[in-house]
Amino acid sequence: MRGIIGALLCYFFVFGSLRAQGNLTERSTLYFLVGSSGSTIRDFNEMLAEKGISPLRGGYRTIGIGYQYRLTDFILGFELLQNNGSNSYFREYRMDHRTTRFYLNVGYSLTQEGRFQLIHYMSLGSGYLNFQMLRDERRVDDLNAFLEQPAQGFLIRKHDIQRGSGNLGGFLTEIGFQFGYDIPLPGLEENMGLMGKFGYSFSPFAGAWNLNGITFDNLQSGAFLRLGAALSMPDQNLFFPDAGIGVHFFYGRNFRSPDRLNSYFVENGWNPLEQAPYNLGIKIMGENRSRMYGVDVFNLGTSGEAGPTHRHTLNSVRVYGNYGYQLFKRRNLELGATLGLGYGNLRYSLEHTAKPDFPLLFEEPDFDGYLRSSGLMSKSEVAVSYALPVFNNTFRLVYSAHAGYEVPLSRYRLGELTMANYMSGPYVQLGFGLRP
Repeated sequence: MRGIIGALLCYFFVFGSLRAQGNLTERSTLYFLVGSSGSTIRDFNEMLAEKGISPLRGGYRTIGIGYQYRLTDFILGFELLQNNGSNSYFREYRMDHRTTRFYLNVGYSLTQEGRFQLIHYMSLGSGYLNFQMLRDERRVDDLNAFLEQPAQGFLIRKHDIQRGSGNLGGFLTEIGFQFGYDIPLPGLEENMGLMGKFGYSFSPFAGAWNLNGITFDNLQSGAFLRLGAALSMPDQNLFFPDAGIGVHFFYGRNFRSPDRLNSYFVENGWNPLEQAPYNLGIKIMGENRSRMYGVDVFNLGTSGEAGPTHRHTLNSVRVYGNYGYQLFKRRNLELGATLGLGYGNLRYSLEHTAKPDFPLLFEEPDFDGYLRSSGLMSKSEVAVSYALPVFNNTFRLVYSAHAGYEVPLSRYRLGELTMANYMSGPYVQLGFGLRP
């Protein structure tokens, strides 16, 4: 984390120095990516081979969201990626894996600013790893029955963001190239772009992703190809000095506790979850002609000791597309309102804290339980922000406060229990970001 902060400070210094030399081309971009990558689970597959079992299928699929700011030929960006592995089956169990990565991207453009871009970049970041082996048929209609006998297989995690995004950790990096082509949008200053990335991602430290006696470093490594779409604002298109796309990071609270779920826990001899969930997330927001639009991604998590031998977590990821208007602006002070429509999930994990190492864990996997539900979400939000110009107006540091109300459009069932009441309610977030 200190390395990432140091890189940011160096980059800001370079940007400020360049800006002082004259008028330079800027571009701010919001983009979405999908793709695939090759990877293997080498140690785990070697264990399977010793037992005469076929190896797990390699590779994973990626979906991601990112932000990029270009000043002359220098590039600064942030990227959030979710990687889902291929399912493999053994007896009545399904094995799969997921990784989440958050990157700071720095790079240099090999082409001049124009419709076509070719960029060489390097990413530094951190991540999360989940590997699981759970019974394939896990439909739960009776929550009490599940809590009485929760063991469905095993979950093993490293830097467990199910307990909250503040647990994201480790050190990951990737090196690659980015290419893109702009398509003008009639009547708008924004450009729609087609883009892609290819390169190699890896974990630089051997054994950094060891779980229960097996190294999963290879799940964080492999060549990749990602394709996607972008929305960008080149400065030569703009007539409004404050137009641009910015990136913001925020921390906040949702003022709902899982009271109905806690009553099930107490009834079955488990400890309740007492902490209201906090949220940590990224907001990419464009502003132009008083219009506001963008994307939010945030993760809410709460966890605690379920009993002497178990720990449980209740986690939810929300992804929103937002649109709204800037209601007031005076100098650096801004007030805006947005509406959002998106997707949310709800995941409950009940984990045994003393699982053995492999290969015994593979042979006797029934330790943990897991429930999941998902659906549509909506929200309304007001935000007040203060934009502070820095480095001769190279960009603005934005301090913001957001207040809103979420309304689920699905029931979010855990067993027979509807959790829509827990998914709804007010929230408050404090943010910090940068905008051209």
